[in-house]
Amino acid sequence: MFRFVHAADIHLDSPLRGLESYPDAPVEQIRGAARRAFDNLVDLAIDEGAAFVLLAGDLFDGDWKDYNTGLYFTHRMGRLREAGIRVLLVSGNHDAASQLTRTLRLPDNVTLFPHRKPATVTLDDLGAAVHGQSFGGRVVSEDLSRDYPHAVPGMCNIGLLHTSLTGRPNHENYAPCTVEGLASRGYDYWALGHVHRREVVGRDPWIVFPGNIQGRHIRETGPKGCAVVTVESGRVTGVEFRDIDVLRFEVCRVDLTGCAGSDGVRDRVRETLDARRRETDGRPLAVRVTLEGRTDLHAGLHRDRGLLREELRALAADLGDVWLEKLEVATRPTVPDLPDEDSPLAGLEQAVASLELDGSLLGLAPEFENLRGRLPAELLAAEDPFHPDEEGMASLRDEVRELLMARLQEGRHAD
Repeated sequence: MFRFVHAADIHLDSPLRGLESYPDAPVEQIRGAARRAFDNLVDLAIDEGAAFVLLAGDLFDGDWKDYNTGLYFTHRMGRLREAGIRVLLVSGNHDAASQLTRTLRLPDNVTLFPHRKPATVTLDDLGAAVHGQSFGGRVVSEDLSRDYPHAVPGMCNIGLLHTSLTGRPNHENYAPCTVEGLASRGYDYWALGHVHRREVVGRDPWIVFPGNIQGRHIRETGPKGCAVVTVESGRVTGVEFRDIDVLRFEVCRVDLTGCAGSDGVRDRVRETLDARRRETDGRPLAVRVTLEGRTDLHAGLHRDRGLLREELRALAADLGDVWLEKLEVATRPTVPDLPDEDSPLAGLEQAVASLELDGSLLGLAPEFENLRGRLPAELLAAEDPFHPDEEGMASLRDEVRELLMARLQEGRHAD
């Protein structure tokens, strides 16, 4: 019996661009998050007595600013070597984009699979064979798995591959392949990378995305970590996900249905944040709060969103290691308070309520792209505000509509 650790998408020293510019952001925790999570990975492998560690691509995050990233990595590999733990890895699209990565001298316990064709590393002492191929460039559009060799008879066969499989949302369609194609190789376990969300695609054979080890922005929510795989008598008998992240991102949806006052809003948000904070096992929490439901406070929430955001930011800070990344107001009014239907104001409110901005805003996309190309990289956040899509435009349309409606109703009540 032996165990191995399967991790992917480390993105060492990923800058997490954009987050540090937010007020009260946990800057130091953000800067060191990827390294600290990787330290946890090394500790876990040693504590579990892992025979080897598999890294399924995107160890790095493109070109390094200097060699400190490479030195850090080789030092941590030295710790694993002292513990008798081997490391086998393939390069992913981000690794292939780095020039410095190609000159990094790897410790003797680390094996990097070649990019020209698949190779096999046989671990005779364990009765295991690991097959893998690295990316040769940033964009790989062919199915690399087709050329992987068939299983070595009498051994536990493991495939190591950076791929989008049949395609996953928010991920480029790199090295596409199918479940049937992977299964045809006859392997016992496919250690995949590239997709940042955990997923057990299949169990016969095991086909697993462990996700990335550390969330980097609000689209990478929930626990992050790696898989610990147990092999007995040459067959995989257990796959366990372990959380090793050090900073967690969450989206908290707060239902304000029936909420009658601003104190009630704060109480419900506090309740939700406190419950989510207790689920993180002491990790700092970066949270996006989305207010939902039907409430009489609807117009006021949209109108005074800036003030409410600051109040909730202070509320989050009071809870401890909680940081409000963003506030979204997606409530709806309970009973519309409409003026006389023949009045000019009623016509104006009706026009605003039926406002459709999708086409006109999407028509501005080339202008946004032109602006985006002129900006320095540090201004382009992980959730890029200068790269609009249909979902983002729909959200913006709704925000514009609700803000205009709130202003109109405020003016009408003042009259």
